[in-house]
Amino acid sequence: MAARWSSENVVVEFRDAQATAMSVDCLGSHAVLSGRRFLYMVNLEAPSEAPRKIGRQSKWDVGTVQWNPHRAESHMFAASSNQRVDLYSWRDGCGEVHTSLQGHTRVISDLDWSWFEPEFLVTSSVDTYIYIWDTRDTRKPTVALSAVAGASQVKWNRKNQNLLASSHDGDVRIWDKRKPNTAAEYVAAHLSKIHGLDWHPDNEFILATSSQDNSVRFWDFRQPRKYLNILSCQVPVWKARYTPFSNGLVTVMVPQLRRENSLLLWSTLDLNSPVHAFVGHDDVVLEFQWRPQKEGSKDYQLVTWSRDQTLRIWRVDPQLQKLCVSDVVEDLMDGMSLTAETEKSLSSQEPDSHHSIGPAAENLQDDSGGRQDSAVGSGVPQTLQQEFSLVNLQIRNVNVEMDAVNRSCMVSAHFGSHQVHLVVKFPAQYPNNAAPTFQFVSPTTIPSSMKTKIQKILTDTSLQKVKRNQNCLEPCVRQLVSCLESDMTQEDGPPSGPFVLSNPVTPALPAFPRVTNTYGSYQDANIPFPRTSGARFCGTGCLVYFTRPITMHRSAPPTEPTPRSLSALSAYHSGVLTPMKMRSESQSTLRLYSGSPTRSDKDTVSISSFYYKERFRDTGNVEW
Repeated sequence: MAARWSSENVVVEFRDAQATAMSVDCLGSHAVLSGRRFLYMVNLEAPSEAPRKIGRQSKWDVGTVQWNPHRAESHMFAASSNQRVDLYSWRDGCGEVHTSLQGHTRVISDLDWSWFEPEFLVTSSVDTYIYIWDTRDTRKPTVALSAVAGASQVKWNRKNQNLLASSHDGDVRIWDKRKPNTAAEYVAAHLSKIHGLDWHPDNEFILATSSQDNSVRFWDFRQPRKYLNILSCQVPVWKARYTPFSNGLVTVMVPQLRRENSLLLWSTLDLNSPVHAFVGHDDVVLEFQWRPQKEGSKDYQLVTWSRDQTLRIWRVDPQLQKLCVSDVVEDLMDGMSLTAETEKSLSSQEPDSHHSIGPAAENLQDDSGGRQDSAVGSGVPQTLQQEFSLVNLQIRNVNVEMDAVNRSCMVSAHFGSHQVHLVVKFPAQYPNNAAPTFQFVSPTTIPSSMKTKIQKILTDTSLQKVKRNQNCLEPCVRQLVSCLESDMTQEDGPPSGPFVLSNPVTPALPAFPRVTNTYGSYQDANIPFPRTSGARFCGTGCLVYFTRPITMHRSAPPTEPTPRSLSALSAYHSGVLTPMKMRSESQSTLRLYSGSPTRSDKDTVSISSFYYKERFRDTGNVEW
């Protein structure tokens, strides 16, 4: 376990926890992380301290864990495991199982404590039943709600003590516990599975649903046929929950890339773009919950747990909260800054030895009021020093010199006979909708037309990033390298030779360095050639392997490697290029074969064409 502090968040790493769920108590003093062998109790006042452990005797992972939301029962939390719910009591640094709830016949999918009655707990299961339990009598559920399909989510209404909602695939059912025989209302919310369900904190009729169909929808269940609003995303939405302050919504996306930012803050008044991206987790965010406000503090704190085994505490200050209230987001973003007082309120939770703000970061202050230029409300590191430390640019012939104090960096690149020196300057509000500027300086040797083209591409790339409050330095440098490589390749001119395609109508391949080795018209140069053999140990300890049929042999000599992709076969079978030459030829030579093959080539090129089959006669002899 290791703890790292910054002015933006607290990062605590639990490498051995392997926790699948997390919950924060109603007092904001503890967070419980649920692993298979132990429950880890983290002191949020001093998160770097070693957590206390509560042993578990179960072979099943914890599906859901939740503290009781009432102060009178703040020592109690519930954890579901397979078909059972265990009620734990945590007092004076020691925890134990208080009692267990057993009634479901299939795995429990969700649980939720009542906001009005501290003894009431609701559980949902794949067995199609939703049970309401009274913890004073745990022998059987007090109320049983029966649905045709299993429920994946269940939540109590925050304003009406009798209402609760459950999700079943893409549908939502509203229940009144006083009338358990049938659902009070039915909402056909999504065409795909619903992953998240949350009631509005101030309106008993409104709820939000997040789904596999890449959207979050807002409903008034009194009008179930039409949603009130929709938040459309590019990827499935794992969770969507209202914030404790007005008109805010936090979503967890299912990221397509491992390091993609998936934790976003939105204003429900304007769902066109998020007002904040919480950047830091390297993997999927499994759970997030709000820590109650401390007395006298205007800040909220968001506690998150991720599959990267880190727990993070994010501060949401009043200026960021205003972005969710006001519809003039851009004006407020331009004027945002972090005062020394709000910075001190979070940092005072730990000794100075845990602070990771270096001398360079301390120098980033205005002349006017000693305020630190910061990306509060953005999802990026607050100082350029932090962003620069996270940049991963190990590119050949490219050097990046970063100066956080002067808010600039110099990018130097050498490609062939050309040199490029680019100065990037970051404005004070960066990256809060404020893009950096790009300027070529001497001794840059590329033509003016290429400079103009590259500057436009870099400006567009940076604007796309800062609109989402994301880092733009690394993407811009990589975009610069991509443009230079493609332009240098084109500048070499069309090579002459017997295999050059002279048809001017044939379009050239996209100028991108990763696809310059494309052959034929299959456009799959980035897809590896299929594996024909492999082996792996399975869970029972047996070795499972596969290989091509013994009657199938390679048509190429054993010393020749297989092609890098199927598209390379068009050149290989034409006799122009062998797999070994494919790896040794230069970039300009490889482009000789980038045109479309003839129709006959297309008909013969396939995976199996790299091999030939032996044919057997009836007598069993081999015929070649």
